[in-house]
Amino acid sequence: MAVKVANGAQSVAAPIPAQPSPSAPRLRPPERGGLTERFAASDSKADLTRIPVVGPLIRRGLHSRKFHFSIIIPSQILFWIVVFTGILGTVEPTKNFATAITWYVWFALMFPMTLLVGRAWCLTCPFGGFGEWIQRKTLWARKQKALGLGWKMPRAVANNGLMFSAFIFIGMTWAEEFFNIGGPGAPIMTAGMVLGIIGFATATFVLFERRTFCRYLCPLSSLIAVAGSNGMVAGFRPKDREVCMNCQTKDCIRGGENGYGCPWYTYPATADTNTYCGLCSECLKACPYDNVSVYAQKPLTSVIAPKKKTLAIVAALLFGLVIFQQWNALPSYQAFDNWFNNLTHFPSYPNPIDYVLTIAAVAGVLAGIAWLMSRALSLKTKMSHAFTSWFAPFVYGFIPLIGADYLARVMPKFFNNAPKVVEIVGNAFGAHLDLADFHILPNNWLVRLQYIVVALGIGGALYATARIMGKDVKDLTAHRTLSRVVPMAVVIIAGVGLAALYFAMNGAE
Repeated sequence: MAVKVANGAQSVAAPIPAQPSPSAPRLRPPERGGLTERFAASDSKADLTRIPVVGPLIRRGLHSRKFHFSIIIPSQILFWIVVFTGILGTVEPTKNFATAITWYVWFALMFPMTLLVGRAWCLTCPFGGFGEWIQRKTLWARKQKALGLGWKMPRAVANNGLMFSAFIFIGMTWAEEFFNIGGPGAPIMTAGMVLGIIGFATATFVLFERRTFCRYLCPLSSLIAVAGSNGMVAGFRPKDREVCMNCQTKDCIRGGENGYGCPWYTYPATADTNTYCGLCSECLKACPYDNVSVYAQKPLTSVIAPKKKTLAIVAALLFGLVIFQQWNALPSYQAFDNWFNNLTHFPSYPNPIDYVLTIAAVAGVLAGIAWLMSRALSLKTKMSHAFTSWFAPFVYGFIPLIGADYLARVMPKFFNNAPKVVEIVGNAFGAHLDLADFHILPNNWLVRLQYIVVALGIGGALYATARIMGKDVKDLTAHRTLSRVVPMAVVIIAGVGLAALYFAMNGAE
């Protein structure tokens, strides 16, 4: 009864087995030098359910079938309010609850949640939650039969991991800039965006099995996967990996009496990163041997530890998007974009051609540097696979920079504008507050804080690069020192360049 694993996704064809009875055969004792040793670098020791006082509460909540529903329902209610107020409320963006809560609070707070926790947003996401309720035909109970066609994601998409999510995110970011949705612009545009994502997600849940939308197609999934790998929550992992391998039913991935099979297609026994853990706790509920728990980890563990680097191309594209979004805030880009729009007869900023080419050029530069390192530093016996062996470890070192940049850029939205949400809600109840010009932090302190965040990102990127290159390419080169120094030098140049862009525009607005 083996689980079929292909390109990170577990395809399960067997029917759901019943939970083993108490008289089921005892598991064989763990073997030394097996999986436990293999995954030692990514295994976390901090079981959150064993924290004094709060640990038992966490454990009780995770075992409850109402837990996930209770986490999702507040955001579900909030986003339907966003839809209705966006359509029916005032057309003034800074006074409309839909635009204020979405762009000044939700979008700003999602990034620190991601950097600290990982897929924290996925745990409470109303888009996936709504579609999953329909797919399962229940709000929280365990039902054996799902609604819908139960298609599997085509192998061409599954083999490319989060690439389609990254393309969708890049496309939506361009549309947000072009239509000024997150400026914020017209409230009805924000409401339409939310409705569009909910509709797309729900249709996907009806057509495909499990959380196919969340794993492959959600616009935010690629960004959360990359930035979230900096996070300090490892996700759900086995207490003993050998117990998982000796388990005959594999309820955590197939589903059992008490829990669904992992909606994210993640098999706990081989999990070495938080990239694909949506924190839903279904594997913990389903495990008949109580061998799964939720763990904390040191920052950057999921950036450094995994042996399979599945996010490299996505991270390279997102770093290209980071550079574009910094460049487009400068007068030099505005002049170039206006000239290019006149040349191509495109109506307004941003021109999609220079947008795509900038992102592709940055990703191409990273690939070129990796290729040069592979040619100069690899052993001759490894040259046939040199580029692919160097590219992923090199690009993974940029992940802390990506996370730090996104966090720094959303900070002004929150610190300068979040009080407007309090004003809007207060005025709706007759309080008549005037907080339009109130800033949580003075602008000069906010700019300094952005520099600090970028500096921390540079430090994290240097640390991650040194650890990754020392671990992942040590058998590919005789130049151990150069294989660390050269990538770290590139990271420093990129980080200083990023900081220079912040200096040139006096901090993000």
